[in-house]
Amino acid sequence: MTAPEERAELSLTGWGPADPHELPNAARKWLHRETGWTPRSTPAEALAAVRTAATQLPDSTSAALIEIVGDEQVRTDGPSRLRRGAGRSYLDLIRRRGGDVSGLPDAVVLPGSHDEVLAVLRRCADDDIAVVPFGGGTSVVGGLTGGAGEHRAVVALDVARLNTIDSIDAKSLLVTAGPGLRGPEFESRMARYGLTLGHFPQSYEFATLGGYAATRSAGQASSGYGRFDELVAGVRVATPAGTWQVGRPPASAAGPDLLGLVLGSEGVLGVITELTLRVRPAPEVKHYEGWSFRSLSRALEGMRQLARAELLPDVARLSDVDETRANIVLAASSKANALQALLRARGHGSGCLLIVGWEGGQETVGVRRRAASALLRRCEAVRIGRTVGQSWLSNRYSGPYVRDALLDVGLLVETLETAASWSDLMDVYDATRDALITCLSTPDTKPLVMCHVSHVYPTGASLYFTVLADRADDRPMQQWLLAKRAATDALLSAGGVLTHHHAVGIDHAPWLSREVGDLGVAVLHAVKDRLDPTGICNPCVLFGRP
Repeated sequence: MTAPEERAELSLTGWGPADPHELPNAARKWLHRETGWTPRSTPAEALAAVRTAATQLPDSTSAALIEIVGDEQVRTDGPSRLRRGAGRSYLDLIRRRGGDVSGLPDAVVLPGSHDEVLAVLRRCADDDIAVVPFGGGTSVVGGLTGGAGEHRAVVALDVARLNTIDSIDAKSLLVTAGPGLRGPEFESRMARYGLTLGHFPQSYEFATLGGYAATRSAGQASSGYGRFDELVAGVRVATPAGTWQVGRPPASAAGPDLLGLVLGSEGVLGVITELTLRVRPAPEVKHYEGWSFRSLSRALEGMRQLARAELLPDVARLSDVDETRANIVLAASSKANALQALLRARGHGSGCLLIVGWEGGQETVGVRRRAASALLRRCEAVRIGRTVGQSWLSNRYSGPYVRDALLDVGLLVETLETAASWSDLMDVYDATRDALITCLSTPDTKPLVMCHVSHVYPTGASLYFTVLADRADDRPMQQWLLAKRAATDALLSAGGVLTHHHAVGIDHAPWLSREVGDLGVAVLHAVKDRLDPTGICNPCVLFGRP
Protein backbone atom coordinates (compact mmCIF):
# COMPACT_ATOMS: atom_id res chain seq x y z
CA MET A 1 0.00 0.00 0.00
CA THR A 2 1.13 3.51 -0.82
CA ALA A 3 -0.50 6.87 -0.24
CA PRO A 4 -2.74 7.65 -3.24
CA GLU A 5 -1.26 10.08 -5.71
CA GLU A 6 -2.72 13.59 -5.78
CA ARG A 7 -5.87 13.07 -7.80
CA ALA A 8 -8.42 15.18 -9.57
CA GLU A 9 -11.87 14.38 -8.21
CA LEU A 10 -15.22 14.10 -9.91
CA SER A 11 -17.62 16.96 -9.32
CA LEU A 12 -20.31 16.18 -6.75
CA THR A 13 -23.01 17.20 -9.24
CA GLY A 14 -21.43 16.29 -12.57
CA TRP A 15 -18.23 15.01 -14.10
CA GLY A 16 -15.64 17.75 -13.71
CA PRO A 17 -13.19 18.95 -12.60
CA ALA A 18 -12.28 20.57 -15.89
CA ASP A 19 -13.28 24.14 -16.69
CA PRO A 20 -17.00 24.37 -17.45
CA HIS A 21 -17.82 23.50 -21.05
CA GLU A 22 -19.64 26.32 -22.81
CA LEU A 23 -22.35 25.30 -25.25
CA PRO A 24 -21.79 27.30 -28.46
CA ASN A 25 -24.67 29.45 -29.71
CA ALA A 26 -24.78 27.57 -33.00
CA ALA A 27 -25.19 24.33 -31.07
CA ARG A 28 -27.99 25.83 -28.96
CA LYS A 29 -29.89 26.93 -32.06
CA TRP A 30 -29.42 23.56 -33.75
CA LEU A 31 -30.61 21.64 -30.68
CA HIS A 32 -33.66 23.89 -30.41
CA ARG A 33 -34.53 23.21 -34.05
CA GLU A 34 -33.99 19.47 -33.70
CA THR A 35 -35.80 18.87 -30.41
CA GLY A 36 -38.02 21.85 -29.63
CA TRP A 37 -36.06 22.24 -26.39
CA THR A 38 -36.52 25.54 -24.55
CA PRO A 39 -33.11 26.86 -23.43
CA ARG A 40 -33.10 27.82 -19.77
CA SER A 41 -30.76 27.98 -16.84
CA THR A 42 -30.99 24.90 -14.59
CA PRO A 43 -27.83 25.04 -12.47
CA ALA A 44 -27.02 22.49 -9.81
CA GLU A 45 -27.59 23.35 -6.18
CA ALA A 46 -24.51 23.99 -4.07
CA LEU A 47 -24.20 20.81 -2.03
CA ALA A 48 -21.86 22.47 0.45
CA ALA A 49 -24.94 24.09 1.98
CA VAL A 50 -26.98 20.87 2.08
CA ARG A 51 -27.12 19.12 5.43
CA THR A 52 -26.36 15.40 5.37
CA ALA A 53 -28.13 12.92 7.62
CA ALA A 54 -26.35 11.78 10.76
CA THR A 55 -24.39 8.56 10.49
CA GLN A 56 -26.15 5.40 11.65
CA LEU A 57 -22.92 3.46 12.14
CA PRO A 58 -22.84 2.10 15.72
CA ASP A 59 -20.06 3.47 17.89
CA SER A 60 -18.80 -0.04 18.58
CA THR A 61 -18.46 -0.76 14.87
CA SER A 62 -16.72 2.55 14.26
CA ALA A 63 -14.24 1.81 17.03
CA ALA A 64 -13.57 -1.66 15.65
CA LEU A 65 -12.98 -0.33 12.13
CA ILE A 66 -10.59 2.31 13.48
CA GLU A 67 -8.71 -0.47 15.24
CA ILE A 68 -8.36 -2.28 11.89
CA VAL A 69 -7.39 0.54 9.50
CA GLY A 70 -6.44 3.50 11.69
CA ASP A 71 -8.27 6.60 12.84
CA GLU A 72 -7.61 8.65 9.68
CA GLN A 73 -8.99 5.91 7.43
CA VAL A 74 -12.51 5.86 8.88
CA ARG A 75 -14.43 8.98 7.89
CA THR A 76 -17.94 10.04 8.78
CA ASP A 77 -17.84 13.70 7.72
CA GLY A 78 -20.34 14.93 5.15
CA PRO A 79 -17.96 15.67 2.26
CA SER A 80 -16.30 12.23 2.45
CA ARG A 81 -19.67 10.48 2.45
CA LEU A 82 -21.02 12.69 -0.35
CA ARG A 83 -18.07 11.87 -2.57
CA ARG A 84 -18.67 8.12 -2.27
CA GLY A 85 -22.46 8.18 -2.20
CA ALA A 86 -23.43 8.13 -5.87
CA GLY A 87 -22.28 7.31 -9.37
CA ARG A 88 -22.66 9.43 -12.48
CA SER A 89 -25.82 8.24 -14.20
CA TYR A 90 -28.43 10.79 -15.24
CA LEU A 91 -30.60 9.72 -12.30
CA ASP A 92 -27.68 10.09 -9.88
CA LEU A 93 -26.91 13.56 -11.17
CA ILE A 94 -30.52 14.77 -11.24
CA ARG A 95 -30.89 13.79 -7.59
CA ARG A 96 -27.65 15.49 -6.63
CA ARG A 97 -28.28 18.61 -8.73
CA GLY A 98 -31.62 19.01 -6.96
CA GLY A 99 -30.00 18.82 -3.53
CA ASP A 100 -31.09 15.25 -2.73
CA VAL A 101 -28.27 13.66 -0.72
CA SER A 102 -30.23 10.74 0.70
CA GLY A 103 -28.80 7.23 0.65
CA LEU A 104 -25.27 8.22 1.63
CA PRO A 105 -22.94 5.71 3.24
CA ASP A 106 -22.75 6.07 7.00
CA ALA A 107 -18.97 5.97 6.88
CA VAL A 108 -16.08 5.66 4.46
CA VAL A 109 -13.38 3.09 5.21
CA LEU A 110 -10.03 3.06 3.38
CA PRO A 111 -8.18 -0.20 4.05
CA GLY A 112 -4.53 -0.46 3.06
CA SER A 113 -4.12 -4.20 2.53
CA HIS A 114 -5.93 -7.41 1.66
CA ASP A 115 -5.89 -8.47 5.31
CA GLU A 116 -7.46 -5.19 6.37
CA VAL A 117 -10.23 -5.65 3.80
CA LEU A 118 -10.87 -9.15 5.16
CA ALA A 119 -11.03 -7.84 8.71
CA VAL A 120 -13.41 -5.02 7.72
CA LEU A 121 -15.75 -7.47 5.98
CA ARG A 122 -15.77 -9.86 8.91
CA ARG A 123 -16.50 -7.13 11.43
CA CYS A 124 -19.26 -5.68 9.26
CA ALA A 125 -20.76 -9.15 8.81
CA ASP A 126 -20.76 -9.61 12.60
CA ASP A 127 -22.42 -6.22 13.12
CA ASP A 128 -24.89 -6.45 10.19
CA ILE A 129 -23.35 -3.52 8.29
CA ALA A 130 -23.57 -3.44 4.49
CA VAL A 131 -20.36 -2.81 2.53
CA VAL A 132 -20.31 -1.13 -0.90
CA PRO A 133 -16.92 -1.13 -2.68
CA PHE A 134 -15.93 2.23 -4.15
CA GLY A 135 -13.34 2.77 -6.88
CA GLY A 136 -13.68 5.79 -9.15
CA GLY A 137 -17.35 6.63 -8.69
CA THR A 138 -18.14 6.43 -12.42
CA SER A 139 -20.97 3.87 -12.37
CA VAL A 140 -23.84 4.83 -14.67
CA VAL A 141 -26.29 2.11 -13.60
CA GLY A 142 -26.84 2.89 -9.92
CA GLY A 143 -23.96 0.70 -8.78
CA LEU A 144 -23.25 2.90 -5.74
CA THR A 145 -26.67 4.10 -4.67
CA GLY A 146 -28.28 1.04 -3.12
CA GLY A 147 -27.67 1.97 0.49
CA ALA A 148 -27.92 -0.42 3.42
CA GLY A 149 -30.82 -2.49 2.17
CA GLU A 150 -32.12 -4.48 5.15
CA HIS A 151 -28.92 -3.98 7.16
CA ARG A 152 -28.31 -1.62 10.11
CA ALA A 153 -26.03 0.77 8.24
CA VAL A 154 -23.73 0.90 5.21
CA VAL A 155 -20.06 1.75 4.74
CA ALA A 156 -18.31 2.63 1.51
CA LEU A 157 -15.08 0.64 1.22
CA ASP A 158 -12.79 2.88 -0.83
CA VAL A 159 -9.94 0.94 -2.49
CA ALA A 160 -7.82 4.05 -3.19
CA ARG A 161 -4.99 2.88 -0.90
CA LEU A 162 -4.79 -0.52 -2.65
CA ASN A 163 -2.78 1.09 -5.41
CA THR A 164 0.52 -0.76 -5.66
CA ILE A 165 2.03 -2.64 -8.57
CA ASP A 166 3.30 -5.79 -6.89
CA SER A 167 5.03 -7.52 -9.78
CA ILE A 168 5.89 -7.04 -13.44
CA ASP A 169 6.72 -10.19 -15.40
CA ALA A 170 7.89 -8.65 -18.67
CA LYS A 171 8.78 -12.05 -20.09
CA SER A 172 5.24 -13.38 -19.60
CA LEU A 173 3.57 -9.98 -20.11
CA LEU A 174 1.79 -10.24 -16.75
CA VAL A 175 1.41 -7.49 -14.16
CA THR A 176 -0.06 -7.86 -10.67
CA ALA A 177 -1.59 -4.66 -9.30
CA GLY A 178 -4.03 -3.27 -6.78
CA PRO A 179 -7.66 -2.41 -7.63
CA GLY A 180 -7.35 1.23 -6.58
CA LEU A 181 -5.14 2.31 -9.48
CA ARG A 182 -6.87 4.59 -11.97
CA GLY A 183 -6.38 4.01 -15.67
CA PRO A 184 -3.92 6.90 -16.25
CA GLU A 185 -1.91 5.95 -13.15
CA PHE A 186 -1.52 2.37 -14.33
CA GLU A 187 -0.67 3.33 -17.91
CA SER A 188 1.89 5.88 -16.70
CA ARG A 189 3.67 3.22 -14.67
CA MET A 190 3.51 0.70 -17.50
CA ALA A 191 5.01 3.22 -19.93
CA ARG A 192 8.23 3.18 -17.91
CA TYR A 193 8.63 -0.47 -18.93
CA GLY A 194 7.46 -0.05 -22.53
CA LEU A 195 4.14 -1.77 -21.79
CA THR A 196 0.43 -0.95 -22.04
CA LEU A 197 -2.85 -2.48 -20.92
CA GLY A 198 -4.69 -0.88 -23.84
CA HIS A 199 -7.93 -0.34 -21.92
CA PHE A 200 -9.39 3.11 -22.55
CA PRO A 201 -13.10 3.44 -21.69
CA GLN A 202 -14.68 6.90 -21.60
CA SER A 203 -14.39 6.76 -17.81
CA TYR A 204 -10.62 6.21 -18.14
CA GLU A 205 -9.61 9.41 -16.32
CA PHE A 206 -11.31 8.36 -13.07
CA ALA A 207 -12.23 4.66 -13.17
CA THR A 208 -10.08 2.07 -11.41
CA LEU A 209 -8.75 -1.37 -12.28
CA GLY A 210 -11.04 -2.92 -9.68
CA GLY A 211 -14.05 -1.16 -11.18
CA TYR A 212 -13.12 -2.35 -14.66
CA ALA A 213 -13.13 -5.94 -13.42
CA ALA A 214 -16.25 -5.67 -11.27
CA THR A 215 -18.29 -4.32 -14.19
CA ARG A 216 -16.70 -6.22 -17.12
CA SER A 217 -15.75 -2.96 -18.76
CA ALA A 218 -14.99 -2.60 -22.47
CA GLY A 219 -12.57 0.06 -23.68
CA GLN A 220 -12.62 2.05 -26.90
CA ALA A 221 -9.81 -0.11 -28.32
CA SER A 222 -11.53 -3.40 -27.50
CA SER A 223 -11.40 -4.59 -31.12
CA GLY A 224 -7.63 -4.72 -30.86
CA TYR A 225 -6.81 -5.19 -27.18
CA GLY A 226 -9.95 -7.01 -26.04
CA ARG A 227 -12.55 -6.35 -23.37
CA PHE A 228 -11.28 -5.99 -19.83
CA ASP A 229 -12.42 -9.48 -18.86
CA GLU A 230 -10.10 -10.79 -21.59
CA LEU A 231 -7.21 -8.89 -20.01
CA VAL A 232 -7.62 -10.41 -16.54
CA ALA A 233 -5.54 -13.52 -15.84
CA GLY A 234 -6.43 -13.82 -12.16
CA VAL A 235 -7.81 -12.01 -9.12
CA ARG A 236 -7.69 -12.20 -5.36
CA VAL A 237 -10.98 -11.51 -3.61
CA ALA A 238 -11.64 -10.77 0.04
CA THR A 239 -15.02 -12.22 1.05
CA PRO A 240 -16.75 -12.55 4.41
CA ALA A 241 -16.05 -16.29 4.11
CA GLY A 242 -12.32 -15.78 3.50
CA THR A 243 -9.80 -15.25 0.71
CA TRP A 244 -10.65 -16.49 -2.78
CA GLN A 245 -7.83 -16.68 -5.34
CA VAL A 246 -9.05 -17.48 -8.85
CA GLY A 247 -7.38 -17.64 -12.26
CA ARG A 248 -4.08 -19.23 -13.27
CA PRO A 249 -2.31 -17.94 -16.38
CA PRO A 250 -1.95 -18.75 -19.16
CA ALA A 251 -5.03 -21.04 -19.08
CA SER A 252 -6.54 -23.97 -17.22
CA ALA A 253 -9.14 -26.67 -17.79
CA ALA A 254 -9.55 -27.47 -14.09
CA GLY A 255 -13.32 -27.31 -13.98
CA PRO A 256 -15.57 -24.35 -14.84
CA ASP A 257 -14.08 -20.88 -15.17
CA LEU A 258 -14.57 -19.49 -11.67
CA LEU A 259 -12.80 -16.28 -12.67
CA GLY A 260 -15.86 -15.52 -14.77
CA LEU A 261 -17.99 -15.47 -11.62
CA VAL A 262 -15.92 -12.65 -10.15
CA LEU A 263 -15.69 -10.52 -13.29
CA GLY A 264 -18.92 -8.56 -13.51
CA SER A 265 -19.99 -9.46 -9.96
CA GLU A 266 -20.19 -5.75 -8.95
CA GLY A 267 -19.02 -6.32 -5.39
CA VAL A 268 -21.83 -8.68 -4.38
CA LEU A 269 -19.41 -11.56 -3.68
CA GLY A 270 -16.67 -9.57 -1.98
CA VAL A 271 -13.95 -7.04 -2.74
CA ILE A 272 -11.30 -7.53 -5.41
CA THR A 273 -7.99 -6.72 -3.72
CA GLU A 274 -5.52 -7.75 -6.42
CA LEU A 275 -5.53 -8.34 -10.18
CA THR A 276 -3.09 -10.11 -12.47
CA LEU A 277 -3.40 -8.49 -15.89
CA ARG A 278 -2.28 -9.34 -19.40
CA VAL A 279 -0.33 -6.42 -20.86
CA ARG A 280 1.34 -5.81 -24.22
CA PRO A 281 4.35 -3.95 -25.54
CA ALA A 282 3.46 -0.30 -26.02
CA PRO A 283 2.76 0.50 -29.68
CA GLU A 284 5.47 2.12 -31.77
CA VAL A 285 2.95 4.06 -33.85
CA LYS A 286 -0.70 5.07 -33.70
CA HIS A 287 -2.56 5.83 -36.92
CA TYR A 288 -6.12 7.18 -36.68
CA GLU A 289 -8.29 8.32 -39.58
CA GLY A 290 -11.87 8.87 -40.64
CA TRP A 291 -14.08 7.23 -43.26
CA SER A 292 -17.64 7.92 -44.33
CA PHE A 293 -20.52 5.70 -45.50
CA ARG A 294 -23.68 6.87 -47.22
CA SER A 295 -25.96 4.94 -44.84
CA LEU A 296 -25.91 3.01 -41.59
CA SER A 297 -26.84 -0.27 -43.25
CA ARG A 298 -23.87 -0.01 -45.63
CA ALA A 299 -21.60 0.96 -42.78
CA LEU A 300 -22.65 -1.99 -40.63
CA GLU A 301 -22.05 -4.33 -43.54
CA GLY A 302 -18.57 -2.88 -43.91
CA MET A 303 -17.91 -3.46 -40.21
CA ARG A 304 -19.19 -7.02 -40.45
CA GLN A 305 -16.92 -7.76 -43.39
CA LEU A 306 -13.91 -6.32 -41.56
CA ALA A 307 -14.60 -8.59 -38.60
CA ARG A 308 -15.20 -11.64 -40.76
CA ALA A 309 -11.98 -11.05 -42.69
CA GLU A 310 -10.06 -10.56 -39.41
CA LEU A 311 -9.13 -7.05 -40.51
CA LEU A 312 -10.67 -5.04 -37.67
CA PRO A 313 -8.62 -2.04 -36.56
CA ASP A 314 -7.78 -1.69 -32.88
CA VAL A 315 -10.37 1.09 -32.67
CA ALA A 316 -13.50 1.01 -34.81
CA ARG A 317 -16.18 3.56 -33.92
CA LEU A 318 -19.12 4.06 -36.25
CA SER A 319 -21.62 6.89 -35.67
CA ASP A 320 -25.09 6.81 -37.18
CA VAL A 321 -26.42 9.76 -39.18
CA ASP A 322 -27.76 11.66 -36.17
CA GLU A 323 -24.63 11.22 -34.06
CA THR A 324 -22.44 12.23 -37.00
CA ARG A 325 -24.43 15.44 -37.44
CA ALA A 326 -24.49 16.18 -33.72
CA ASN A 327 -20.75 15.69 -33.30
CA ILE A 328 -20.05 18.13 -36.10
CA VAL A 329 -22.46 20.77 -34.78
CA LEU A 330 -21.46 20.48 -31.12
CA ALA A 331 -17.78 20.77 -32.04
CA ALA A 332 -18.53 24.20 -33.53
CA SER A 333 -15.04 24.62 -34.97
CA SER A 334 -13.54 25.51 -38.32
CA LYS A 335 -12.30 21.92 -38.67
CA ALA A 336 -15.80 20.59 -38.03
CA ASN A 337 -17.25 22.95 -40.62
CA ALA A 338 -14.60 21.84 -43.09
CA LEU A 339 -15.48 18.21 -42.42
CA GLN A 340 -19.15 18.92 -43.05
CA ALA A 341 -18.31 20.62 -46.34
CA LEU A 342 -16.10 17.69 -47.36
CA LEU A 343 -18.82 15.15 -46.63
CA ARG A 344 -21.33 17.12 -48.69
CA ALA A 345 -18.87 17.36 -51.55
CA ARG A 346 -18.44 13.58 -51.49
CA GLY A 347 -22.20 13.04 -51.52
CA HIS A 348 -22.20 11.99 -47.87
CA GLY A 349 -23.97 14.99 -46.39
CA SER A 350 -26.26 12.61 -44.50
CA GLY A 351 -23.66 9.93 -44.05
CA CYS A 352 -22.17 7.98 -41.15
CA LEU A 353 -18.70 8.69 -39.81
CA LEU A 354 -16.34 5.81 -39.02
CA ILE A 355 -13.24 6.40 -36.91
CA VAL A 356 -10.58 3.71 -37.25
CA GLY A 357 -7.29 3.40 -35.42
CA TRP A 358 -4.35 1.06 -35.73
CA GLU A 359 -1.65 0.67 -33.10
CA GLY A 360 1.54 -1.39 -33.12
CA GLY A 361 4.76 -1.70 -35.07
CA GLN A 362 5.25 0.56 -38.09
CA GLU A 363 5.31 -2.26 -40.63
CA THR A 364 2.47 -4.23 -39.07
CA VAL A 365 0.23 -1.18 -38.86
CA GLY A 366 0.90 -0.38 -42.50
CA VAL A 367 0.01 -3.88 -43.67
CA ARG A 368 -3.17 -4.03 -41.59
CA ARG A 369 -4.29 -0.55 -42.61
CA ARG A 370 -3.82 -1.15 -46.33
CA ALA A 371 -5.78 -4.41 -46.24
CA ALA A 372 -8.63 -2.87 -44.23
CA SER A 373 -8.71 0.24 -46.44
CA ALA A 374 -9.07 -1.87 -49.56
CA LEU A 375 -12.03 -3.68 -48.04
CA LEU A 376 -13.66 -0.43 -46.90
CA ARG A 377 -13.42 0.97 -50.42
CA ARG A 378 -15.05 -2.17 -51.80
CA CYS A 379 -17.88 -1.44 -49.35
CA GLU A 380 -18.23 2.06 -50.89
CA ALA A 381 -16.69 3.94 -47.97
CA VAL A 382 -14.82 7.19 -48.60
CA ARG A 383 -11.64 8.04 -46.73
CA ILE A 384 -11.72 11.54 -45.23
CA GLY A 385 -8.27 11.66 -43.72
CA ARG A 386 -6.25 11.67 -40.52
CA THR A 387 -7.36 15.05 -39.17
CA VAL A 388 -10.78 13.79 -38.09
CA GLY A 389 -9.25 10.65 -36.60
CA GLN A 390 -6.69 12.59 -34.61
CA SER A 391 -9.38 15.03 -33.45
CA TRP A 392 -11.45 12.15 -32.09
CA LEU A 393 -8.40 10.69 -30.33
CA SER A 394 -7.61 14.03 -28.70
CA ASN A 395 -11.19 14.57 -27.48
CA ARG A 396 -12.38 11.05 -26.76
CA TYR A 397 -12.93 11.66 -23.04
CA SER A 398 -14.82 14.95 -23.48
CA GLY A 399 -18.38 13.58 -23.67
CA PRO A 400 -19.19 13.71 -19.94
CA TYR A 401 -17.98 17.31 -19.72
CA VAL A 402 -20.32 18.26 -22.56
CA ARG A 403 -23.12 16.50 -20.69
CA ASP A 404 -22.55 18.80 -17.69
CA ALA A 405 -23.12 21.82 -19.93
CA LEU A 406 -26.28 20.30 -21.41
CA LEU A 407 -27.69 19.53 -17.96
CA ASP A 408 -27.15 23.16 -16.99
CA VAL A 409 -29.52 24.37 -19.73
CA GLY A 410 -32.54 22.12 -19.19
CA LEU A 411 -31.79 19.04 -21.25
CA LEU A 412 -32.22 15.39 -20.42
CA VAL A 413 -28.94 13.68 -21.36
CA GLU A 414 -28.48 9.95 -20.89
CA THR A 415 -27.04 6.87 -22.53
CA LEU A 416 -27.90 3.20 -22.75
CA GLU A 417 -26.17 0.35 -24.51
CA THR A 418 -26.69 -3.19 -25.74
CA ALA A 419 -25.28 -5.65 -28.26
CA ALA A 420 -26.77 -8.07 -30.75
CA SER A 421 -25.84 -10.52 -33.47
CA TRP A 422 -25.43 -9.17 -36.98
CA SER A 423 -28.73 -10.80 -37.93
CA ASP A 424 -30.60 -8.91 -35.19
CA LEU A 425 -28.59 -5.70 -35.01
CA MET A 426 -30.76 -3.43 -37.18
CA ASP A 427 -33.95 -4.75 -35.56
CA VAL A 428 -32.53 -3.92 -32.12
CA TYR A 429 -31.40 -0.49 -33.35
CA ASP A 430 -34.83 0.34 -34.79
CA ALA A 431 -36.79 -1.01 -31.82
CA THR A 432 -34.72 0.89 -29.27
CA ARG A 433 -34.89 4.16 -31.20
CA ASP A 434 -38.62 3.84 -31.72
CA ALA A 435 -39.23 3.19 -28.02
CA LEU A 436 -37.15 6.17 -26.93
CA ILE A 437 -38.70 8.53 -29.48
CA THR A 438 -42.24 7.43 -28.59
CA CYS A 439 -41.73 7.82 -24.83
CA LEU A 440 -39.87 11.12 -24.92
CA SER A 441 -41.92 12.97 -27.54
CA THR A 442 -44.54 15.56 -26.60
CA PRO A 443 -46.82 17.67 -28.81
CA ASP A 444 -44.11 20.35 -28.85
CA THR A 445 -40.84 18.45 -28.50
CA LYS A 446 -39.07 15.35 -29.74
CA PRO A 447 -35.86 13.69 -28.57
CA LEU A 448 -32.62 13.44 -30.47
CA VAL A 449 -31.63 9.76 -30.34
CA MET A 450 -28.09 9.05 -31.52
CA CYS A 451 -26.16 5.81 -31.70
CA HIS A 452 -22.68 4.49 -32.31
CA VAL A 453 -21.02 1.10 -32.65
CA SER A 454 -17.67 0.83 -30.89
CA HIS A 455 -17.22 -2.85 -30.05
CA VAL A 456 -17.26 -5.27 -32.96
CA TYR A 457 -17.11 -9.06 -33.09
CA PRO A 458 -17.32 -11.65 -35.88
CA THR A 459 -20.79 -12.52 -34.56
CA GLY A 460 -22.21 -9.05 -33.91
CA ALA A 461 -21.63 -5.62 -32.40
CA SER A 462 -22.59 -3.25 -29.62
CA LEU A 463 -25.03 -0.36 -29.92
CA TYR A 464 -24.51 2.71 -27.71
CA PHE A 465 -27.38 5.19 -27.65
CA THR A 466 -27.17 8.80 -26.49
CA VAL A 467 -30.44 10.64 -25.85
CA LEU A 468 -31.07 14.39 -25.69
CA ALA A 469 -34.54 15.71 -24.90
CA ASP A 470 -36.24 18.71 -23.36
CA ARG A 471 -36.23 17.91 -19.66
CA ALA A 472 -39.53 17.65 -17.81
CA ASP A 473 -38.50 19.84 -14.89
CA ASP A 474 -41.46 18.77 -12.75
CA ARG A 475 -40.72 15.03 -13.14
CA PRO A 476 -37.22 14.56 -14.58
CA MET A 477 -36.58 11.16 -13.03
CA GLN A 478 -39.93 9.67 -13.98
CA GLN A 479 -39.48 11.00 -17.53
CA TRP A 480 -36.29 8.98 -18.00
CA LEU A 481 -37.38 5.92 -16.02
CA LEU A 482 -40.39 5.42 -18.29
CA ALA A 483 -38.26 5.80 -21.41
CA LYS A 484 -35.53 3.49 -20.09
CA ARG A 485 -38.08 0.84 -19.20
CA ALA A 486 -39.65 0.95 -22.64
CA ALA A 487 -36.29 0.92 -24.42
CA THR A 488 -34.99 -2.00 -22.34
CA ASP A 489 -38.11 -4.05 -22.97
CA ALA A 490 -37.86 -3.27 -26.68
CA LEU A 491 -34.19 -4.13 -27.11
CA LEU A 492 -34.53 -7.40 -25.20
CA SER A 493 -37.56 -8.41 -27.24
CA ALA A 494 -35.69 -7.63 -30.46
CA GLY A 495 -32.71 -9.82 -29.54
CA GLY A 496 -30.34 -7.46 -27.73
CA VAL A 497 -28.49 -8.11 -24.49
CA LEU A 498 -29.34 -6.31 -21.25
CA THR A 499 -25.97 -4.57 -21.11
CA HIS A 500 -22.77 -4.87 -23.11
CA HIS A 501 -20.38 -3.06 -20.76
CA HIS A 502 -22.18 -0.82 -18.26
CA ALA A 503 -23.06 -3.71 -15.90
CA VAL A 504 -26.34 -4.34 -14.08
CA GLY A 505 -26.27 -2.20 -10.94
CA ILE A 506 -29.69 -1.26 -9.63
CA ASP A 507 -30.99 0.13 -12.90
CA HIS A 508 -30.90 -3.17 -14.85
CA ALA A 509 -31.62 -5.55 -11.98
CA PRO A 510 -35.36 -5.96 -12.78
CA TRP A 511 -34.44 -7.53 -16.14
CA LEU A 512 -31.58 -9.81 -15.04
CA SER A 513 -33.68 -12.98 -15.14
CA ARG A 514 -34.65 -12.25 -18.76
CA GLU A 515 -30.95 -12.33 -19.63
CA VAL A 516 -29.70 -15.27 -17.52
CA GLY A 517 -32.93 -17.08 -16.63
CA ASP A 518 -34.48 -17.80 -13.24
CA LEU A 519 -32.13 -20.75 -12.75
CA GLY A 520 -29.15 -18.55 -13.57
CA VAL A 521 -30.23 -16.05 -10.93
CA ALA A 522 -30.61 -18.90 -8.43
CA VAL A 523 -27.06 -20.07 -9.20
CA LEU A 524 -25.72 -16.57 -8.55
CA HIS A 525 -27.66 -16.39 -5.28
CA ALA A 526 -26.18 -19.73 -4.22
CA VAL A 527 -22.64 -18.52 -4.84
CA LYS A 528 -23.34 -15.31 -2.91
CA ASP A 529 -24.84 -17.25 0.00
CA ARG A 530 -21.64 -19.32 0.26
CA LEU A 531 -19.22 -16.39 0.09
CA ASP A 532 -21.37 -13.77 1.85
CA PRO A 533 -23.72 -15.64 4.21
CA THR A 534 -25.17 -12.50 5.83
CA GLY A 535 -25.59 -10.67 2.52
CA ILE A 536 -23.64 -7.53 3.45
CA CYS A 537 -21.71 -7.16 0.17
CA ASN A 538 -23.32 -4.49 -2.04
CA PRO A 539 -26.75 -5.91 -1.22
CA CYS A 540 -28.91 -3.87 -3.60
CA VAL A 541 -27.19 -4.32 -6.97
CA LEU A 542 -27.38 -7.12 -9.55
CA PHE A 543 -30.32 -8.91 -7.89
CA GLY A 544 -32.18 -5.75 -6.94
CA ARG A 545 -33.12 -4.42 -3.53
CA PRO A 546 -33.79 -7.17 -0.95
